[in-house]
Amino acid sequence: MSDATPLRVEVVRSARRRKTVSARVVGDVIRVSVPATMAKDDEARYVSSLVAKLERKRQSSQVDIEERAIDLADRFDLPKPKSVKWVSNQESRWGSCSSTRGEIRISDRVAGFPPWVLDYVLIHELAHLVEANHSKCFWTLVARYPKAERARGFLIAKGMSD
Repeated sequence: MSDATPLRVEVVRSARRRKTVSARVVGDVIRVSVPATMAKDDEARYVSSLVAKLERKRQSSQVDIEERAIDLADRFDLPKPKSVKWVSNQESRWGSCSSTRGEIRISDRVAGFPPWVLDYVLIHELAHLVEANHSKCFWTLVARYPKAERARGFLIAKGMSD
């Protein structure tokens, strides 16, 4: 979503650190602290995971997801949600909707995708406010979005569909 340049990554090995690994943004650097005794393979795995998580958080913070969802609801004649939030704990889906409470959650992994893909995921979840299942009626609502098929293809290529 953002043109923001990825932050530089700096790995700090600490003799005082025994087991834990942490990462934080310091200026324009992601500083990852690891135990001095950690194996290089483990270090690479932790660094990759923590950097990806911080980059997703940074990208998602640049998008007002609730405002975007309300705009899409208006444009595509769908109900407005009560709340829309970025979440980092969805590993097997791009978004979810609690249709009874009107709450939508969007995986922060979507924050790095093109805007038209985020819009599709939002419309998909907004359509669940009308139809809680994936019925024919549901897919008719989603198909109002002109780039629906293209976005579905993009998401399938990323490893998950609906």
